[in-house]
Amino acid sequence: MALGNIIITGGASGLGAATVEAVARQGGTPLVIDRNDPKSGVAFARADLADTEAVEAAVRELADHVGGQVHGVFTAGGTDMCGKLADVAVKDWERVIHVNLLGTAAMIRSALPYLKNTGGRIVTCASTLGIKAVSDATAYCASKFGVIGFSRALAAELAGEVGVTTLIPGGMHTAFFDSRDEQYKPPPDAKLNQPEHVADTVVFVLSQPAGCEVRELVVCASTESSWP
Repeated sequence: MALGNIIITGGASGLGAATVEAVARQGGTPLVIDRNDPKSGVAFARADLADTEAVEAAVRELADHVGGQVHGVFTAGGTDMCGKLADVAVKDWERVIHVNLLGTAAMIRSALPYLKNTGGRIVTCASTLGIKAVSDATAYCASKFGVIGFSRALAAELAGEVGVTTLIPGGMHTAFFDSRDEQYKPPPDAKLNQPEHVADTVVFVLSQPAGCEVRELVVCASTESSWP
């Protein structure tokens, strides 16, 4: 099945950027929403996922760029803030929820009219920390547990109209951990997945024929400590 036009949040780096490459390799057209510039030559709209109006404008801009023909959405954009609940500034804690959960909902809400017209697909990005909670990650766990609940309800709501898959990835070798305090970074010998391998699974989901649903997909290194 041809991929078509796929909007990817967080497409300037990490898993999002790897998925941009994977979609293009398979003949699709990646469309990026990010705060930062993606690789040159990729259609791009700038938006902070915590800003619902900016997300709506970005979706309209990219949809107009492809004549309203949006065939898929992958919500790879995300952030985190490690630390004890009492030690993390309120605004920093809430931003994780705004970006990861509310930003996912804003993105999909804005894209739904286009996806319904094309019978498209949605792939949300949760985390293994959306099914197993750990200390010092209350904001991130809350947001990703929320993404899983949101996605399951959305799949029931859109059954027969738009495909919905929840991707549940484990840790990957990306810049996601770079800004963390040393105590919250993976150790040097950590076994993590390569983002391009996870991106290939996103393309697999987006390539499924109409009516065939991969509802949830856990993709992690074989030694991932946060699963099961």
